[in-house]
Amino acid sequence: MKHGLPLGDHDYADWAVNDISNPTDGPVGGATEEAPPVKYEPTPGAYDEMYDSQGNPREGLEPLDRALRGLGDDGLRDRGRLRDAHLSAQGITFTLSGRERPLPMDLIPRVVSAAEWRVVSEGVAQRIRALEAFLADVYDRGDIMRDGIVPKSLVTSSSHYHRQAHGIVPPNGVRIHVAGVDLVRDEVGKFHVLEDNLRSPSGVSYVLENRRTLAHVVPEVFAGYRVSPVTEYPERLYRALAAAAPRDVHDPTVVVLTPGVYNSAHFEHAFLARRMGAELVEGRDLFCRGGFVYMRTTQGPQPVHVIYRRLDDEYLDPVQFRGDSVLGVPGLLNAARAGAVTIANGVGNGVADDKALYPYVPKIIEYYLGEKAILHNVATHDLTDPDVRAHVLERLDKMVIKPVDGSGGYGLVIGPKATEAELEEVAAAIIADPRSWIAQPVVTLSTSPTVGTGGAVQPRHLDLRPFAVNDGKKIWVLPGGLTRVAMNAGSLVVNSSQGGGSKDTWVLAGTGEEEDGASLSAEAVLEARRLNRGLPTGGPITPRVSLPHTHEARMRQQEEQQQQATDEVVPDATPVEAPQASEASC
Repeated sequence: MKHGLPLGDHDYADWAVNDISNPTDGPVGGATEEAPPVKYEPTPGAYDEMYDSQGNPREGLEPLDRALRGLGDDGLRDRGRLRDAHLSAQGITFTLSGRERPLPMDLIPRVVSAAEWRVVSEGVAQRIRALEAFLADVYDRGDIMRDGIVPKSLVTSSSHYHRQAHGIVPPNGVRIHVAGVDLVRDEVGKFHVLEDNLRSPSGVSYVLENRRTLAHVVPEVFAGYRVSPVTEYPERLYRALAAAAPRDVHDPTVVVLTPGVYNSAHFEHAFLARRMGAELVEGRDLFCRGGFVYMRTTQGPQPVHVIYRRLDDEYLDPVQFRGDSVLGVPGLLNAARAGAVTIANGVGNGVADDKALYPYVPKIIEYYLGEKAILHNVATHDLTDPDVRAHVLERLDKMVIKPVDGSGGYGLVIGPKATEAELEEVAAAIIADPRSWIAQPVVTLSTSPTVGTGGAVQPRHLDLRPFAVNDGKKIWVLPGGLTRVAMNAGSLVVNSSQGGGSKDTWVLAGTGEEEDGASLSAEAVLEARRLNRGLPTGGPITPRVSLPHTHEARMRQQEEQQQQATDEVVPDATPVEAPQASEASC
């Protein structure tokens, strides 16, 4: 028997999305005992998210296992065709090399228990609180550098450290309005932080659409589960952005600033603007006058108070950064410095997610919060330290070497798989410029059952990007996140531009609702430290202003330059780090 749901069954799809905490009593969709069973063999040596080493479903995943076996390979193949038709009909795409493509989405969800998620959520929130304080400090007095916790040379040499950000003090103290913290599981199933994305983390639109699609195509897999909803993200984001408006603005105008239609994540920009009820604008839609920012409308200029920007710092303001930028708004940074407009995420945030600074985040947490890190880093070696560098150079064949400003997996060297010539080449590069490289040990990433070519269920490597929203009072972590997964047999690639896909990520609801954890603002954390140490607060620093030079012919070129994603290749060692300055495609 073939299994499937009609594409027009929107009423059921809406119920499944909005009332998933009240599942049906059993499988839906006509699964029969005659369906051939799903065969699955976990990868030896890797932690499998759904099955133990003997092939038995992990605790709490028996209903999902039964639903998958009820469908069988043939049923999954049929539902795959239904999924593809649904995604195409809904226009759920990403742009690659100028072409619109559906985002590959696997039919088998990734499941995280309530207890596991509590640790993830608390760890992510802790990390953001500390990095908020770090950014406020770095762009003020720099106490953490003066106290020798983080080398000043690492901060000031970062390509994402911008002196233009000095003097820009957010009205509610928030610079990280949205964060995406990439996690991986090790061989025993423990979560580790791979990297922090504090500039323009992308992919949350696919989190919401994956849930809707899965509920539409394979509703029977939800039977027996209470899955935490994800639909409130746009509302949470809008409230956080509105809370960041300049002081004395009670009804702020919030806009989403996109590089344009040629950007790989333009679908997400439009999606979030629509869901928030905010205007989607390009740089040419905005202008500055008298220290304020306005939006061009058919009714005349309208004041803009909060800009959720989805383009890089270097393109934001041709007066302060690239003079040839046609994507930004001349005078924008001066308006932000004067407190007339809030830029989210904050300018210069990239210094806090620089890969060379990543090894210091546990110390940053302890310095500002007086706490141990809840989520541990993947062990990472700072190659600017001569002793560490010598240690790594002796063991290159056992290390993963990554360029600090690399993207898309380019420049990555996996020691155990590298040739002698490749090891010699990267050793010379490290010696010549140690600031541009980091080293990590080989880590075997977790796997999850995934529908591969032909409908067969096979293990695939994956990572997880939880999204957090900070409104200045609380840090809320979306219960789920973007799971990126290698879709092809034998592939270690999770990013969409190189053949990867995504999964719906379930966080199982607990017995009761957890209160969002309260968060001190970065300024409050710093002020408390300074009062205790008798240190004064610093004043603003006004950067030099140069004249803008815009060139309309460069519009498309610059939009496409913004396509370099913060998504990466994931080898069985460690995933490739995010690119240096760009909008993410999932």
